[in-house]
Amino acid sequence: MNIAIFGAIPDEATALRENLGGHELRFFDGQLDTAFVAEDDRCNLPAIEALCVFVHDRVSGDVISGLPNLRLIVTRSTGFDHIDMDAANAAGITVCNVPSYGENTVAEFTYALILALSRNLHRAYIHSKQGDFSLDGLQGFDLKDRTIGIIGTGHIGTHVARIAKGFWMRTLATDIQPRPTQAQLLDIEYTSLDNLLERSDIVTLHTPLTAQTHHLIDATRIAQMKKGALLINTGRGGLVDTDAVVAALDSGHLRGAALDVLEEEEHLGEIGLTLLRHRPNLILTPHMAFDSREAVERILNTTVDNILAFGAGNPQNVVSGPAIDNGPVEYDEG
Repeated sequence: MNIAIFGAIPDEATALRENLGGHELRFFDGQLDTAFVAEDDRCNLPAIEALCVFVHDRVSGDVISGLPNLRLIVTRSTGFDHIDMDAANAAGITVCNVPSYGENTVAEFTYALILALSRNLHRAYIHSKQGDFSLDGLQGFDLKDRTIGIIGTGHIGTHVARIAKGFWMRTLATDIQPRPTQAQLLDIEYTSLDNLLERSDIVTLHTPLTAQTHHLIDATRIAQMKKGALLINTGRGGLVDTDAVVAALDSGHLRGAALDVLEEEEHLGEIGLTLLRHRPNLILTPHMAFDSREAVERILNTTVDNILAFGAGNPQNVVSGPAIDNGPVEYDEG
């Protein structure tokens, strides 16, 4: 197949070339958006049969309609809200994802953010760089005996619960598909979202972005949270109303927030500077929870397997298209 690949760093490009030698690979810098299909002379759009994309690429209906021979979209992620699935379905295009690659990776990063906020590590680092080694304003709190509320218990959320047990925390969770076996093994109490927000010292998001979950955490939901709670988002930026979070931080209702994802990540630099200014209780990171050496290797391996399986007439990890595989698809973040 003629495959257009977006956003691959050099090491990823090398691995894809080594493992997809039977295909014509074309690498493009930057992010895929509607402007791409306006460059037919340079890109030879009719030749493209497959797209290999990441979460920052926008595979809109216009992009899909501008690629007349497109048969396959492979995303190097679990989530696929960046793809117009209705347009892909209408065009008979198969869409494949990476259903599981980093449950431990993202969960570990979630606790890195929790610990940074609970023990003021980010503040201590800044103070120390400025030559201030006093303890003023740096006292934190223990995680032991605190309550963590996990919104979404797919692969990643379940691993967050597993780590919580090691910290001797109480675990609440909410999910449209509770896991009774995991609940028993990991001492998870499933409850309603309202109850979870009211009782949790830390709320962490591990659910997909859909029309139903957009701004799941808004001003009303934040008002339900405990005064002094922490909010962590390593899922999707659109799950959280950023303005509402900032207002709650400034009012003191939230003790702290750590956001690895924002709604407008393509403008992360300018947004980040505005949000971080004078807000030591806010941590922003550049959508890096997934980015460990091992997780990226797993993503690439599954992506290669997805392309080879499609080429062999036996698509796998299909989330939309003419042939849906029978395996379960985990719709959590990543």
